[in-house]
Parts: sequence; structure tokens; C-alpha cells
Amino acid sequence: MRRISHWIGGKAVPGTSGRSGPVWNPATGAQQATVDFASADEVDHAVAVAQAAFPAWRATSLSRRAEVMFGLRELVAAHREELASLVSAEHGKVLSDALGEVARGLENVEYACGVPNLLKGGHSEQAATGIDVHSVRQPLGVVAGITPFNFPAMVPMWMLANALACGNTFVLKPSEKDPSASLLLADLLRRAGLPDGCFNVVQGDRVAAERIVEHPDVAAVSFVGSTPIAEYVHQAGTRGGKRVQALGGAKNHMLVLPDADLDLAADAAVSAAYGSAGERCMAISVLLAMDTVADALVAKIRDRIPGIVVGPADDPGSEMGPLITAEHRDRVAGYLAGAAAEGATVLVDGRDGVPADGFFLGPSLIDHARPGMRCYDDEIFGPVLTVVRIGSYVEGLQLINDNPYGNGVALFTRDGGAARRFEFDVQAGMVGVNVPIPTPVSYYSFGGWKASLFGDQHIYGPEGISFYTRTKVVTSRWPDPALSSIDLGFPQTR
Repeated sequence: MRRISHWIGGKAVPGTSGRSGPVWNPATGAQQATVDFASADEVDHAVAVAQAAFPAWRATSLSRRAEVMFGLRELVAAHREELASLVSAEHGKVLSDALGEVARGLENVEYACGVPNLLKGGHSEQAATGIDVHSVRQPLGVVAGITPFNFPAMVPMWMLANALACGNTFVLKPSEKDPSASLLLADLLRRAGLPDGCFNVVQGDRVAAERIVEHPDVAAVSFVGSTPIAEYVHQAGTRGGKRVQALGGAKNHMLVLPDADLDLAADAAVSAAYGSAGERCMAISVLLAMDTVADALVAKIRDRIPGIVVGPADDPGSEMGPLITAEHRDRVAGYLAGAAAEGATVLVDGRDGVPADGFFLGPSLIDHARPGMRCYDDEIFGPVLTVVRIGSYVEGLQLINDNPYGNGVALFTRDGGAARRFEFDVQAGMVGVNVPIPTPVSYYSFGGWKASLFGDQHIYGPEGISFYTRTKVVTSRWPDPALSSIDLGFPQTR
């Protein structure tokens, strides 16, 4: 059985805790590897190694840090198929989707290549007589990332690229469900010229994550996962004086107005709801359909679902793979089992006609849902699209704004005035207009509102640079005999 271990001090390091967990092949249901689970002592060791590496890396020139990022960019691009294959084999998403994940992560590495420009401060000459003031951005120290199973390559690259480029050292705790991508990224960073100890990986479960959050030498934690855990990470981390950005769950709505192109909207809904088996924090899980077009729109979506090929990721004909584990598949299937009892209608039941082996659940469609039903209220995180029929734009907007989540949202319309009004009024961090998955490009920042984000700053992009640095303001005056005097009052000279 293949064993997946830690990466500390520039090399793979076997675990010593005696604890481990299985890594499944979601397409077959068979175990394909064992991953070591770090103890608190092993986390402490990784943090100590990162802390020891920090002074030299922090003193490394901006041009050299940029050179390492350029090297990483070239290596990730050259090994994108290998990285995507690891993701596909352990997560279950089809290879084309995994390649898309790598591409979106690579964008963030490319953004970090511009770190000399991104870290420029400001300078004010003669702020007072003979006094100049300037500001600089400096790294925090050892920072950490705790990343989810659904994007095992992309989300780490959201964090590590900016963090390292800014001069920090990094400890990554990836999901124990699909850990191999983290080790390939670590090796590519080594080959790109990153000094040993600057990037470390501790595999593990809750024990490792909790130790990272509470460790006194970890200055900042970036987290992506469910809302309850995001809230815990934020509270525990900030209580310990850390910076924390904790991205939580989502219940992304797509509002379709009567003037929309219904074929375009149906294609978008199917793509956004069922891509990666719905295991995306930006997946569309609720369709708000105006009564006047609801029947036609639902029929178009229902007609498209049989054309989606569900199968193992290593089959080139597959368009949607399995879910990550049997437990998660069964949890998602439970929403289909309970929807009718709550008064909704299951139009397409994904439990039917899927491969017998593996953790498969087909695309599912629930109609006539309402707030208060579990299929509407909960983050399902699977290939289930729930339709809520509404009577007006105002009703749809209210449903979106009343929802506790505020990650992403989409509007489909031909009316520019309605789109502008929606953009102004909707309470969500990322908005798509005729775009179903409005994930920002790397030079903006990613993050939701309300229970989808705990912390003040979004991830990657400009806010990522801000998160991984702190500003120092220097006020200076150089000796000038003409200005020398004793003054016991607070300076008043302008």
C-alpha cells in the first residue's frame, strides 16, 4: 500500500505518530494509499523548521523571490498533467476539470511573480521640516494554510504563492482525503529554488489542524472549509492573536428573469450545478425561477441531465465523476430521500442508474422547494440543483439576501438596468451577470460575505498581499545643525 507522508525541511519525512488514514479511489471504492496523520509534536517540528528558515528568506531580495515564483510557474505548467492526474485519482473529478483547477491555481502563482511591484510602499518627502515619512510592507513570519478536499491543488496555490513571495515561510495542512498534490507542489517549489524549510507539509486530521490554529509561533492562518469549522478557526486563531481568513460554506443562488435567454440559462445551471459533482464552494445549488418561465426553464434543465456522462475519472468519456467518500455520497443522497416528505418534488433522482462501484451519485433535480426545507437551507455540496419558484425580482432578491450565506450569486437577464440594480442590492461577495460561477481572476480577490467568510480580508489577489504583510511607517530626520534644538513639547512644526 502506497504511503503518503509529510514534507519538512525540503524533503519527504515519514510520520512518527503511529496514526494514519485511508485514501480512497472514489471511482472504485477501494483504498489506494495510506496517509500519515501528524501529532502535535510533528506540527511543532514543522513550525520550528519554518521559523528557523524565516530570517534568511525574509532577507532574500525581491528579485530573487520573484525568480523563485517564475520558476514555480514554469514547473507547474510543465507538470500540470501530472498534478491534475493526482487530483483526479484521489478526488474523483474528471481530468479536464482537474486541469482547469491547476490552471486557476497557476494564475495565482503568475500574480505572485509580480511581487516587487506588489510590495511597493509610499514615501512623503518633507512631511514636516526636515522630516520624511515612508511606509514598507514586511512579512509576518510563519504562516499556515488548512485546505479542503475539493481543490487540493488550486487552494494551496491561492495561499502559498503570495505568502512565500511576500517573504513568509509556510506550513500547509492539506485535506487527508486527497493529499498527494501537496507533496508534488512541495517538490516543485524545491526545484524552483525555494530554500529548504520555507515550505512544509504536515498531513493529518483534526489533531494537526487544531495544533496549527493554537501554535504560538504561527502568525496567520488561512482556512477554506465548512462554515462551522471556519467559525471555530477564526475564533480560536484570533483569540491567540493571529491573523485569520477563514472561508466557509455557501448556498449560491442563480436568479433567472423572464427576459433571459433560457437556453443559455439552462446550460449555465447544468454546468454550474453538476460540474465536479457539485463539490465546489462556487457551485450553483439554488435556481430562482420566475413563475412565468419556470416550467420552460425546468424542462430545459431536465432535458439536458440525461446527456451528462457519469463515470470514473480515468474514462475519457466521463463528464462527471464520483463524490469524495461513501459517507459524503450517502449524506447527499439523504437530501433526495427526504425532499418529498418536506413537500418538494424530486424530478431527477441521482441515486438511479449510476455505477455500482465507487461513490457515485448522478445529477439530481428538486423542484418546488422553499426556505425551511433541508434541501434549501443546508449546504448539500453535491450534484443536487434545487429550484425555487418566485413571483418577482424583489422576492428573489429577498431570498438571496435573507440567506445566511453570501459567497457567490448569479443573475441571468438581458436587462442592463436590472443587472445594475442587482449588482448594487445583492448581499454577496462575488456576483455574476450571465456568468454562473463568478470566481474572480487572480488580480482581484476571492471571498464571500456573511457566514461564507470569517475575517476581514478575502483570499489571494491584492487582499492576499495585504493579509500576508503588515505595514511599517518610518518617520526620519537626519542631523542638520541648523535645525538642532531642545523642545520638550509635542512637535508642532509644519
